[in-house]
Order: sequence, then C-alpha cells, then structure tokens
Amino acid sequence: MKAAKGTIAKLLDQPGEDIRFYLFWGPDEGQSRAQATRLLQALGADRFIVISNAVKTDPASLADEAGAMALFGGRRVIWIEPAGEEIRDGIAALLAAPATESPVVAIVSAASRPKELIKLAETSPLALAFASYAPEGAEAERMVIDLGRRFGLSIEQAVAARVAASCGNDQAIVAQELDKLSLYLDSSTSRPKPLDHDALDAVGADFGDSDLLHLSDLALSGEIEAAAEGMAAITSSAQAIPIIRAVQRRLLALAPARAKVERGERPDAVMASMGKALFWKDKGRFAAMLKRWSAADIAHLSDRAGRAERSLLFSNAPEQEALGEELIAVARAARRR
Repeated sequence: MKAAKGTIAKLLDQPGEDIRFYLFWGPDEGQSRAQATRLLQALGADRFIVISNAVKTDPASLADEAGAMALFGGRRVIWIEPAGEEIRDGIAALLAAPATESPVVAIVSAASRPKELIKLAETSPLALAFASYAPEGAEAERMVIDLGRRFGLSIEQAVAARVAASCGNDQAIVAQELDKLSLYLDSSTSRPKPLDHDALDAVGADFGDSDLLHLSDLALSGEIEAAAEGMAAITSSAQAIPIIRAVQRRLLALAPARAKVERGERPDAVMASMGKALFWKDKGRFAAMLKRWSAADIAHLSDRAGRAERSLLFSNAPEQEALGEELIAVARAARRR
C-alpha cells in the first residue's frame, strides 16, 4: 500500500495490525527515520536491528525472525537500516508467511531508489510504503507545529518557522530539538505548554555556527590539544549547549554514512554520495571520522552527548568546565582508535 502525505500521520499513530512491513524511502532520509521512530513509539515497541546483508544471504531468516516470540516479552520492531534491493527476497518471504509476530521496518538511504522493493511494498495489502521529501516554507512550519503537539508544545507560526530554519527543515533534528524544549518547559500531551522565542533563546538549536561545529569535529577527530585551545577561547557559558548540539548534529550525519560502510560500501563512495550535504572544508575530517568510529561507537557517543546536554541543562556545575571535560574525553577516545 502506498501512503499519501495527508494520511501517513494517522497510519503511523494508529498502526494496523495487518501491516507487517513498513518501507520508508525518499531523498529526506532524516524524515524517513523520524517516521519510523514515530511508528515505534505508537507501537510501544523496542528495536531489534537486523543487517540487510544477513537478509540477502538468508532471505527466509527475516520471516522466521518476524514470526518468533520476543525472548523477554513485550513488543518489538525488526529494524533494517540502511535497506536496499538486497532485502527484496526476504520481504517477499515475509509477506508470504502465514503469520508474523513483529512488523519489519526498512529505511532506505537518500541516495538509493530500490524500484523492485518499492513496487513490492506499494502493491501488497500487508505493507506500507512512504516516500519522504524535505518540506519547505509553510509545509515545514506545519511539520514543526504537528510535531510539537506530540511533545505537548503549542507553537505559533513564527516560532515554528524559526525552529524549522535552525534545523534545516530536517524532521529528525526538529523532533530531537522539540524533545529537549519539552523537557526544558516540562510539557506533555496532558500538560501542554506554549513554545515561545524566549525558550528558543534559552536552549534552542543554532546549527548555523561553523565555529561550534569545527570544535566538535576537533574532539571527534582526536585532536586533543586543538580542542582544548578551542574550549579556552569560549568566552560565554551560554555556548555550552550549542556546542554539545553541534556534536550531536555531526553524529547524526555520521551514523547513516557509517552504516553504509559497515554494509560493504567503500568509504570514498559514501563520501561522494553525500555531495553538497557536506561543506567542502569539512570533508577531510568527516572522512577520517567515518573510518575512525564504528556504528556502535557512534550510537554510544550519541547517548553520551544526550546525557551531557541534560546534565548541562539541569546541573549547577559550571557549564564550560563540564563541557570541556566531555569534549576532551571524546577526543582521548578518538585518539585511541
């Protein structure tokens, strides 16, 4: 089944019991990942990651895994990312199986368009396929407003426009930012709060500052001395949150790229596929980080960065000192690799 833009929200928030395969593809990979995460939350399930090459090698194994009961109870979603044409036979076996316990989610990289896999998902009543395209203008503002409701945030159009612009209209980054703002405002769906410019000034994202992104790259590249010098040049504790978010932004870019490398793609081919999404001055360090950090390392660093931000937001400890310790710890870990 092919999902339309006007119906996808309802289909994800109220998932049908008969749908056993969800395919998210299109040029806006961040939105695809955000849609898949929205489904995961609606199902109240945990992710069970399966590598696409494992499905390619043994197509029948996917249907077996989807039909198996969870070892410790509870719901789970079988998650394949990045996915491509190589999983088609596995999905065909899944759709032909007499029954399944767990749905399968596949996220296609932005540079790929697996026609046969898309056709299979769009023509099956047991599957749902959705193509993600980056929103612009009023559509981006509506995206922010709609996402805000999920976090108990009431957002006016002008504020929504500012959030969308600061996050590059990337739905995944917008959701991450609104989650943090919800935490700051102590909002929830049962206790909604208005999101205003003052809150954005206090903790809002500012992803346009190349100096902050450069500092995060120094740490992730293992350049301890340069990272320490960069921290010494920081004159305001108010920059601590934007800096840790610059680290998170870089990790968000690294994660899908590294997943492609671990799937078997050459690092230089992955770099070439990123095109203009990466500023030319950043490509050298990004390529080095791509080789240095594994997917598991990146996931661990993302969790650590999230904890560090929450600590910066709600701790009485001096922000600059706490941030400096965190960046140097990351740089030392990078140098060991």
